[in-house]
Amino acid sequence: MTIAEIRAPGLASPLSTMSEAEFREFQRMIFAEAGIHMPASKRVMVAGRLAKRLKVLGLGSYGEYSQYLRRDPAEKQIAVDLLTTNETYFFREPRHFDFLRDHILPGHTRHKPFRLWSAACSSGEEPYTAAMVLADGLGATGWDILASDISTQVLDRARSGRYPMARAQKIPRDCLRRHCLKGIGEADGTFMVDSALRSRVNFQQINLNTRLPEVGMFDVIFLRNVMIYFNAETKKQIVARLQAQLKPGGYFIVGHSETLNGLQEGLQAVMPSVYRASA
Repeated sequence: MTIAEIRAPGLASPLSTMSEAEFREFQRMIFAEAGIHMPASKRVMVAGRLAKRLKVLGLGSYGEYSQYLRRDPAEKQIAVDLLTTNETYFFREPRHFDFLRDHILPGHTRHKPFRLWSAACSSGEEPYTAAMVLADGLGATGWDILASDISTQVLDRARSGRYPMARAQKIPRDCLRRHCLKGIGEADGTFMVDSALRSRVNFQQINLNTRLPEVGMFDVIFLRNVMIYFNAETKKQIVARLQAQLKPGGYFIVGHSETLNGLQEGLQAVMPSVYRASA
């Protein structure tokens, strides 16, 4: 392997090498499409994720794939799907859900439906976790969740509501019994989120790096563990767009390792990673 080339992990074919120039092409594409900053350290990851697509299309190099993307705009969505990171799991960073249950929901007046936006929902574990908490705190109705992501691929998986049983490890047992169904027969080894919960979650493709569609206002917005992929200016713009959709007194929640310091005005820190708009 030369300094100028990176080979996809596990693939020995010379077709799987990615030059620095080719990597820069994908850097520009993913920034233009999604506002995601892909540092040089991600070149192996990019090569690995795109390698199988090259094989499917019968292309001989990443450069050919870049040309293919320019000819076929629809292929760009597939590339975005492949390159966006989707790590998530049920009840990830559980203190946020404790805060939702113990501090936010008790203050809800019920005069209007409670609305929550999971703004980078990936394959659905975050919004379904929130749905379990809302159902336990507010009942079966009087609330709804918008769950968005830029990747159509993960949204399709999220809408199904079906997951391998191993993904249930972080779900409290009583919560799992109340809100999920164990697969049997051909579905053995999986579980499905109950249809009553799935019906309360509206999955929608939204690019946070462009003008937002009409989505209404929210009591709580989750934007967790996603800002690490944006540069400072993009972060500021995205936070401003989402903050504009927050009801007075609403909560803006980011990942435990993230902060809105220097990125927002009009939000007050309630605790690390939790902010509140003025009432």
